[in-house]
Amino acid sequence: MTTAKPLDFLWFIPSSGDGAYLGSDDLSRPADPGYFREIAKAADRLGYSGVLIPTGVACEESFILAADLAAHTERLKYLVAIRPGTASPAYYARLASTLDRVSNGRLLLNIVVGGSAQELAGDGIFLPHDERYDHAQEFFEVFNSLIQTGKAHLDGKYIKAHNAQLGLPPVQQPRPPLYFGGSSDAAIEFSGGITDKYLTWGEPPEQVAEKIAKVRKAAGPHGKDVTFGIRLHFIVRETDDEAWEAADRLISKLSDETIAAAQEVFAKSSDSVGQARMVALHQGRRDKLEVSPNLWAGIGLVRSGAGTALVGSPKTVAKRLREYQDLGIDTVIASGYPHLEEAYRVSELLFPELGLPGPHDQLRSTFGERKVFGGGGHGGNVKTASAS
Repeated sequence: MTTAKPLDFLWFIPSSGDGAYLGSDDLSRPADPGYFREIAKAADRLGYSGVLIPTGVACEESFILAADLAAHTERLKYLVAIRPGTASPAYYARLASTLDRVSNGRLLLNIVVGGSAQELAGDGIFLPHDERYDHAQEFFEVFNSLIQTGKAHLDGKYIKAHNAQLGLPPVQQPRPPLYFGGSSDAAIEFSGGITDKYLTWGEPPEQVAEKIAKVRKAAGPHGKDVTFGIRLHFIVRETDDEAWEAADRLISKLSDETIAAAQEVFAKSSDSVGQARMVALHQGRRDKLEVSPNLWAGIGLVRSGAGTALVGSPKTVAKRLREYQDLGIDTVIASGYPHLEEAYRVSELLFPELGLPGPHDQLRSTFGERKVFGGGGHGGNVKTASAS
């Protein structure tokens, strides 16, 4: 039975660029701070609780971008990345505390340990896959102590922080929430003692259920009550047929050569178990894209990371989300292409089906009588004809 508590719904800032077609530069939009502000302000008004800002060599730096966007929004929270190894835990503690303070407590922290081995090497991180989580464990021992108490000391195998101090505490107490996603055994074991909210990419419900059970088991000895979120793209239209047509259109300019090149990069550059699980859903084939009812893996043909979308009418997509809710999912981090237009579609079409309030602070457009949109002419809207 689905919980009555509404989902916490976040959106996504495409800080490496955006577009209307995957695998094509037709109607593409470059990475532009002004465009990111448009998306953030729309998400803030449309009823999303926050936005995820991605991290990586192709993306704008998430802390700096979040600081800019926070100045242009009122309620929106910002899920930004901490990547252990790219800076010291003391420096990240100062970044986090300051961003939480200047945003008045609107910071969420996303722990990113893995990814592309090539990119990690460029950042000076050469540890093997599982050992990166041992390093992250020491990192957060220092980080959490600093941001919660202002002091930390550790003489560890990977991290040495002697009498470290943080001068100014964050607004949120004891600290901003820690989000984390990782599918390997080492990642799940790490998550059990650290994570407040565990995130999974959009896998079929039975696979998500298996992950949730593993994370709960790992968290048990630590006495942590972990909550769960899912990262998904959305293609929502008024009917199921329209939604599937939009999904087909999204990859209509994507060539087989581009798919093959992207899949080769994923295979060679990443040791991420989560990425391997995404690829396994579709195996690079166009004829195997609906991997579970209404769960479409077409985005993962060329996009690294989260590669699946829920496709359908508002009622259909809401039904699928309730299936994830029944497993324990309480948070959705959503996106769609292009991100500005799709933020409106998801809010206007899907939120009512999910019992979410939608746009904030809308002004009255009439004195109470019902009117229909008249095209925006000089005469304004049209009064509805009374029923006969």
